[in-house]
Amino acid sequence: MAAHPLTWLFAAALLAALGGRLWLATRQVRYVATHRDAVPRAFASRVSLQAHQRAADYTVAKTRFGLLTMAFDSALLLGWTLLGGLDALNGWLRDAVLPHWGALAYQLALLSVFVLVSALLDLPFEWWRTFRIEQQYGFNRSTGRLFVADLLKSALVAALLGLPLAALVLWIMGSTGGWWWLWAWVVWTAFNLLILVLYPTLIAPLFNKFEPLRDEALAARVQGLMQRCGFAAKGLFVMDGSRRSAHGNAYFTGLGVAKRVVFFDTLLSTLTPAEVEAVLAHELGHFKRRHVLKRMGAVFVLSLAGLALLGWLASRVWFYTALGVTPNLAAPNDALALLLFALVLPVFGFFVSPLASLLSRRHEFEADAYACAQASGADLASALIKLHQDNASTLTPDPVYVRFYYSHPPAGERLAALAGPT
Repeated sequence: MAAHPLTWLFAAALLAALGGRLWLATRQVRYVATHRDAVPRAFASRVSLQAHQRAADYTVAKTRFGLLTMAFDSALLLGWTLLGGLDALNGWLRDAVLPHWGALAYQLALLSVFVLVSALLDLPFEWWRTFRIEQQYGFNRSTGRLFVADLLKSALVAALLGLPLAALVLWIMGSTGGWWWLWAWVVWTAFNLLILVLYPTLIAPLFNKFEPLRDEALAARVQGLMQRCGFAAKGLFVMDGSRRSAHGNAYFTGLGVAKRVVFFDTLLSTLTPAEVEAVLAHELGHFKRRHVLKRMGAVFVLSLAGLALLGWLASRVWFYTALGVTPNLAAPNDALALLLFALVLPVFGFFVSPLASLLSRRHEFEADAYACAQASGADLASALIKLHQDNASTLTPDPVYVRFYYSHPPAGERLAALAGPT
């Protein structure tokens, strides 16, 4: 029997995406290694050769490790789909759970076991990334005990939040007819908005400690900036990011009146108050330019389109058989449809990633411009250089790799834009 066109399309897309990722990664490794021995002229007075070479070596190490994970993930995807892994898992759980516990329990078991197996297969890579690569370059501050505790907490949170959501979506799929995807989208959207509200106060504190910003001078400076920008937040907090990593960051979290400003303790130990203000002004720029709302809107629109597509595919037998799964005859196929769609969609997403990266980089330039209007552009430039050094971000990425993957402009482009026309 000839293979279905979807089989060929999926296989071709998988190979093309893998080939594209491998090509981009090898370009990045070669380009960074080639420029390792000289600091770019724009940074020569502010970045040492030793720091530049450390960043190059760190980038190369991460990218090479990414090649390994990339190949493994592609092989695993092929195993789950065309080679019958998901079909075998489904048959085993259907026979073991369905007769005793019913259709909903069987479908929840299928989703749960799939997620658990996937997480266990990814665990060695996550361990190596944390305790070998990050450790080698001085970034990891986690311990084995903390690593395991984080895994257990994450699994508990995922189960407490994910299982009820999955049960509700599966019920909707089986009970609301051909328009189930619209009702599922409403539930999914509401769930995500709820998480934005709950995350700062209920979820994030499970993993980190958050204390009020005690530096009164810095707090007054930040409050003044937010007042100038017409931005209200529920509080200014310092997070113990140094407990796990030496990387620094600052971010806004929450929704509406629940918004918080969070600084990593590592960031505050690196930047001056003026530089912290400039970095925060950049983050405020994302809100004032409505980047956050635009991104949320894009996610919700794309999710609606995706669920509508799944609503059509889920009723086609060839959707399952073309991807290596025999659909159930005496049991619902809703969980199978969700898993297959979640497995296959990212393969095709690779080909539109340059567009998403381009839009994100444009937003970063707009936020930088806003920061220059509200704070000091020189302080923002100084902060960017410090953050690049402290995070060992390469100053010489491959231009093609940047266009595909970088959500932020390279340091050279950002500093040139901050300096303005010459």
